[in-house]
Amino acid sequence: MVKEKQGKTKTKKHPEMNNEEPDATEEHVAAKANVEVSVREKMDGDASIDLKMILKEIKDFRQDNAQQFREIKDQIKVTNDNLGLLEERVLDSDERIQAMEDAIGELAKLQSKLELQIIDQEGRSRRNNLRIYGVVEGEEKNAPTMTDFVERLLKENLPLTSSLDLHIERAHRALAAAPPEGAPPRSIIVRFLSYKTKDEVLKKAWQSKGFLWKGKQVNVDHDYAPDVLKQRQTYAEAKRVLKQRGIRFQTPFPAKLRVFYPDGTKLYNTAEDATKEMSEKGLPVSVFTPPENLMSRIKKLTWFTAEGRRRTPQLQRARENLTQAGSSSIKDRLQQFRREQS
Repeated sequence: MVKEKQGKTKTKKHPEMNNEEPDATEEHVAAKANVEVSVREKMDGDASIDLKMILKEIKDFRQDNAQQFREIKDQIKVTNDNLGLLEERVLDSDERIQAMEDAIGELAKLQSKLELQIIDQEGRSRRNNLRIYGVVEGEEKNAPTMTDFVERLLKENLPLTSSLDLHIERAHRALAAAPPEGAPPRSIIVRFLSYKTKDEVLKKAWQSKGFLWKGKQVNVDHDYAPDVLKQRQTYAEAKRVLKQRGIRFQTPFPAKLRVFYPDGTKLYNTAEDATKEMSEKGLPVSVFTPPENLMSRIKKLTWFTAEGRRRTPQLQRARENLTQAGSSSIKDRLQQFRREQS
C-alpha cells in the first residue's frame, strides 16, 4: 500500500517521466476531461437558463414600469387639471376680495363723511345750549324749577345787565346716573330761546373766568356734541403745559388749538400735530397717538406690491399667463413663475 501511494505521488509530480502504468493514467485523464466537459455543459445550460430568466424578469420589469409610468402620467394630468382649476378659483377669490376691500374703503369714506355731517347737525342743534359745571348736586331742590334756579344763579353771579331777559326754555342735569358722594357733580344743560342771549351769557362767564358759588368753582362752556367733546379732550395735556408756561392759546370749534407762541401764532387741527410740534420746540409734552380708525385698519390689511401699487395689474398678468399656459407642464409654469419673481 505504501508503494502504491508513493507511486501515485510520483505520478502527480512528474507525470511525463513516469512510464509505469500508462493505461491507468490515460483513463484518469479521460475521466477528468469528461468531468470537465459535463461540468462545462451543465454550467452552459444553467447560464442559458439564468439568462432567459433574467431577460424575462427585465421584460416584466419594463412592462410594470411602463404601466406605472402611464398611471403616473394620468395622475399628473389630473393634478394639472386640478391645479389649473384651483388657480382660477384663487384668482377669482382674490379679485372678489380686492373688490370687497375697495367697496369697504368707499363705504368707510362715506361713513366718515356722514358722521361729520351728523356731528355738524348735532352741533347746530346745540347752538342755543350751554353747560354749567361745578354746581353741587341737589342745590336746585329748593327752587321751584330748574329753570328758575339757573336764572337766579346766572344773574346773581355774572355781570349781566338787569334789563336782560334770559328767556331760558328749559334746563336739566346731564342725563346720567347720579354720582356717588364725593364725585364731581353732573353738569347742568341750559337751553335759551335766543342764540344771542346764550352768547352774551357765555361771553360774560368767559370774561369772569367763571365764578365761585358756595365755595365751589363754577364754569360755563358750550354744550358740545359727545364726539366733539372727545376730540377736544385730546388737547388736555397740551393745554396744561401751555398754561404752566404762560403761553396764550384758544380752542376754536370744533376741535382745534390756536397757540400764540412768542415767535408767531400757530393753528393745529389735531392733537397729534400740536403735541408733536410742541415737543420739537422743547415743551415737556408727550406726542399724542390717535387710536386706529376703520380706514387705517382697512389700509393696513389691504395688499400692495413692493412698488406700492394695488394688486390689479398683478392679477391681470397672472390670469393672462394662466390662459396662455394652457396645457403646459408644471415645470414650465414653475420656471416662468421663478423668472417673474427674480
